[in-house]
Amino acid sequence: MYSIKDIISLSRTQDSHTSMPVIGITTDAAGEDFLVRQKYVEQVHRAGGVAMLMPPVDNAALMRQQLMNVDAVIFTGGGDHNPLWMGEEPVAQLGTINSLRDHYELPLCLMAYGMNMPMLGICRGMQTMAIALGGHVCQHISTNIKHSQQAPKNEPTHMVSIADGSMLAGIMNTTDLPVNSFHHQAVDMTGTRFRPVAHAADGIIEAMESAEHRAAMAVQWHPEQMADSGLPLFRWLAEEARVYHKARKLHREFVTLDSHCDTPMLFSKGADFLTDNGIALYDINKMDDADLTAAAMVCYLPQPKDGKQFRECVDFDIQTPAEYADLIFDRIEDICQKSERVMIAKNTADLALAHKQQNHAIMLGIENGLALDGQIEKLQHFYDRGVRYMTLCHNGDNDICDSARGIHSHGGVSAFGHRVIEEMNRLGMIIDLSHAGEQTFFQTVETSQKPVVCTHSNCRALCDHPRNLTDEQMKTLAEAGGVMQLTLYAGFLRDDDQQASVCDFIRHMKHAVSIMGIDHVGIGSDFDGDGGVSGAANAAELLNITCHLIKAGFSDTDIEKIWGGNFMRIMHLHGM
Repeated sequence: MYSIKDIISLSRTQDSHTSMPVIGITTDAAGEDFLVRQKYVEQVHRAGGVAMLMPPVDNAALMRQQLMNVDAVIFTGGGDHNPLWMGEEPVAQLGTINSLRDHYELPLCLMAYGMNMPMLGICRGMQTMAIALGGHVCQHISTNIKHSQQAPKNEPTHMVSIADGSMLAGIMNTTDLPVNSFHHQAVDMTGTRFRPVAHAADGIIEAMESAEHRAAMAVQWHPEQMADSGLPLFRWLAEEARVYHKARKLHREFVTLDSHCDTPMLFSKGADFLTDNGIALYDINKMDDADLTAAAMVCYLPQPKDGKQFRECVDFDIQTPAEYADLIFDRIEDICQKSERVMIAKNTADLALAHKQQNHAIMLGIENGLALDGQIEKLQHFYDRGVRYMTLCHNGDNDICDSARGIHSHGGVSAFGHRVIEEMNRLGMIIDLSHAGEQTFFQTVETSQKPVVCTHSNCRALCDHPRNLTDEQMKTLAEAGGVMQLTLYAGFLRDDDQQASVCDFIRHMKHAVSIMGIDHVGIGSDFDGDGGVSGAANAAELLNITCHLIKAGFSDTDIEKIWGGNFMRIMHLHGM
């Protein structure tokens, strides 16, 4: 028998649970009780996690608070889903439904997915994830294979075939797996966010995993009941939870800065940074989801073609590029005046303050020196407004320099362009050479007295696009103390017909580091300027980049440099 003293002694072990990931487990709801089978908890503990039960709540703020206290979620088994969620009337074979669970778990799944949280769905949980994220569930299956066994729960009763090369096949170390089975509903369409990766002999989908390079997996069987043979799934989840916890912890420890987004382009279409209205890839809620400190929002100025006037190229009733830039910056100032949670950052101290207060910062940039209207004094004007970098050109030569996609009007930098470089150096405004032609690039690096940046560019060696930098350019940039911010624009990541993903981004990052060193790379998403790839499709998913960096072996210090440390060094060198 244990004494009270013995129990107290046992509770004071030397092993701290703080290093163990916390795995949330959704509970069943029966009468006045919230229930969960013991086997779920046991498998989580065996996998090295700490189980935390998540009873249903009917408030979004409470759901979010639950998720903020866990590192992963298991959506557990149980009764049927109400077919009304799928716009269907019930079939005769529909079993017991649980509206309390439906009303809780479906939005919880959406919320967890938006936060990039690792998820494992089991039986009903697989169906929950499918319904919540765009798939479909068959109300009642009828095949020649028994999917609702009477045999003991730990007894496998049929085989599933796992797709070779799938994440699940790697986890289970097999493509043929005996499983138990306790269901009559089943996912018949996974939706675009998932892909089916296991089937029974009758074609029933037995497992699905993320099609977006995320830690999201679901199985139709009950691995919690399968002891050692089911444990690998829980070990996978625990490891993904560790990575997720570390990524979120890092984002809370240091300033994270995305050096380039084009969200102001969407102001004319109703984009509202302070709400998630489905128009923009950047807003304050998505930044919250990723624990992202700051984004450089640029005023993009299209280069007029074929004799068109600038006013014909934009949606607002203005006359000149400078007027347009002022209008955009007015809009951003209005945003910051409406909310205490967002500020314009003009220097590294502002960024540090926003991070300390757990708020967000917007840096102002100009994309295309066309904004100057050919007047050098406009640089002072925009600097006084808070603009801290300017991309010299865009897709077309301007009066400053030749573009990577221009006709080489000046043989690099024009006479006016050299004056612009000199004045930007004097003011402490960073020169951005993304979009610049090669001659422009080398001439600017040689001329500038301060390090320059490329706020959204990738590696030509991996994707042969004129917008990307050659290895020679990358070496030259690093030798001059500059920084290359790698971007999520799909066309700069791959030049074949395959869908670009966050994995391609990591491939470019590794190459850039191998050429330039870790002190000269960063991240500039180009969101809302056609940036966004599978696994990093909006600001909320930028946390997934950090998860992939951790898995790729980058150290905490490396990640801090990538996520803003290197760019802020450039800011400091410019007096910011």
